[in-house]
Amino acid sequence: MAYEHLFSPITLRNTTFQSRVMMGSMHVGLEGEENGIEKLTAFYVRRAKEHVGLIVTGGAAVTPEGSGGENFMMIADDEDIKRWKPLTEAVHEAGGKIALQLFHAGRYAYKSMNGTDPVAPSPIKSPINPDEPKEMNVHDIYRTIQAFADSAKRAKEAGFDAVEIMGSEGYLINQFISPVTNQRTDQWGGTFENRLHFPLAIARLVREYVGLDYPVIFRMSGLDLIEDSTTEEQTLTLAEQLESSGIDMLNIGIGWHESNVPTISMKVPRNHFTDIAENIKNHVSIPVIASNRINQTEDAEKILAEGKADMISMARPFLADPEILTKAKQRREDDINTCIACNQACLDHVFENKPASCIVNPEAGRELVLTIEKAKQSKQILVVGAGPAGLETARVAALRGHKVTIADKRTNIGGQFNYSLLVPGKAEFNETIRYYKTQLDKLGVHTVFNTSIDVDHPLAEKAEDIVIATGIIPREPDIPGLKESGSLAYPEVFEETATVSGKVAIIGGGGIACDLASFLYEKGHSDITLFQRSTTFGRGIGKTTRWATLLDLKKKGIHMVGGVTYKEVTTKGLCITLDDKEEWIEVDTIITASGQLPNPSLYKKLSEQGKAVHIVGGASQALGLNAEVAIYDGTKIGRSI
Repeated sequence: MAYEHLFSPITLRNTTFQSRVMMGSMHVGLEGEENGIEKLTAFYVRRAKEHVGLIVTGGAAVTPEGSGGENFMMIADDEDIKRWKPLTEAVHEAGGKIALQLFHAGRYAYKSMNGTDPVAPSPIKSPINPDEPKEMNVHDIYRTIQAFADSAKRAKEAGFDAVEIMGSEGYLINQFISPVTNQRTDQWGGTFENRLHFPLAIARLVREYVGLDYPVIFRMSGLDLIEDSTTEEQTLTLAEQLESSGIDMLNIGIGWHESNVPTISMKVPRNHFTDIAENIKNHVSIPVIASNRINQTEDAEKILAEGKADMISMARPFLADPEILTKAKQRREDDINTCIACNQACLDHVFENKPASCIVNPEAGRELVLTIEKAKQSKQILVVGAGPAGLETARVAALRGHKVTIADKRTNIGGQFNYSLLVPGKAEFNETIRYYKTQLDKLGVHTVFNTSIDVDHPLAEKAEDIVIATGIIPREPDIPGLKESGSLAYPEVFEETATVSGKVAIIGGGGIACDLASFLYEKGHSDITLFQRSTTFGRGIGKTTRWATLLDLKKKGIHMVGGVTYKEVTTKGLCITLDDKEEWIEVDTIITASGQLPNPSLYKKLSEQGKAVHIVGGASQALGLNAEVAIYDGTKIGRSI
């Protein structure tokens, strides 16, 4: 693809951006760590070198009570000018441009983190926050408008190339616009015209404070996905009035954090919301940015070529691969490590107050630590197991100059990813497998399939170092009669080496069990029940996607029964105790998906023989294991050999 549009410059005021791709705002949580500013600077510099038009920082709070938490950026004080100058200078030296996002969380702020009550247009508690906000009085409102303008001026003085006003995703400005959260009766609420006073006052004063030569972007909500919130007609009016108030470009956000409609997970189709941006673009004359689930450069080019947007916002794709644009420009699309929209190491980390990273790129956020250094001596390395941990180990070891062979008993690479990609809405895992296959081929890694390695295997005898990445063993629960009943283990079902029929009982309620139920439903099985001892289903699935997974299962009519005690399995079915009552459940197929065990047997045997052997991923530990942990294990081992 020629990328005629993607790499064409765009100018706002007196500032020209080298491409039509914005690295959208992401809170990465590095600021609060030891050497946090240095780490954050390295994070942005790594990406500034790679043809991105404009980087937008994570939200920088304009007031203390508007902060998103302990590890968020701040721009509320003149001291912050000095703090952020080295960052902007480093980005400029790398050839990039960077904007500061002006942020106020409103009722999404946490009292436990900020030490002060959250504030909002009306004292209406968010369903995702335990704190009821304090209603802002007129003085609070004017003070906050002033804080946005003062902060914009500070950003300019600190060397940022533009500012983006955060008015989307259900944060404070969005709360003023929506009738759901703004139920005031004064000039700042009530009618739609009054509800627009706050965002428009901010836009005008920011423009006044930064001058006519400085780009001001506004991230507005194109679709709230909240019942009885802002209408489409009102959204278009907002866009037009923002243009009249001095805004240079509109970045279109989708959904509030409390919305019960997924907007960025892998189950959302790619480019799903671009029509929203196109509709707004048709009503204004300033540039419009499309965002949400645009993770392929080919798609971005098509959106631009069709005139649906003037610029594309990609955020998480730059976590997965900082070089996404450079590789596209060089026509190396197969080398792109595609964002699979899993949220596991980025958004889920942020909600756990941990620094963001990326499941498929553990270097994200660790740029100063996870560097690649050539091995002092090239060795013959054997990696046993071609799942996520083994693949990353092999890639990194080969990148460092080792001669690597990877062996697996299966017919292809991917390990448990090959199960995940079969689940409806999880086809993105194909991209990660494609990426690793491309990298192993280019790095000359020798792949051996349909091969079980033991201590006497010639590959093991030849290797100077061996890495055991054989993955987990499915755990079989201790239920009387289960073995004799002809029950199935979940790998047999995913691999379709066993027959599933009639009423299906799945023993387990974690992430694998939920995926299995969705897979079976897609295959035409309608009578499916998940049983587990715990009453909490979907354990192991991250906060940002668990709710959507469980909602999807409920919509499909899949039953979930928790708090059970298993008694036995007989020809009559499954006997359980529930609420102190014994029940017999008639079932035709029982499938176990109730956890996993480590698989260290080969590691132990090779160790006893004195081999230089290492162990990673599920072979080493099963408790708390997921793909993020496995790949991170692999990248560390690959660097240490």
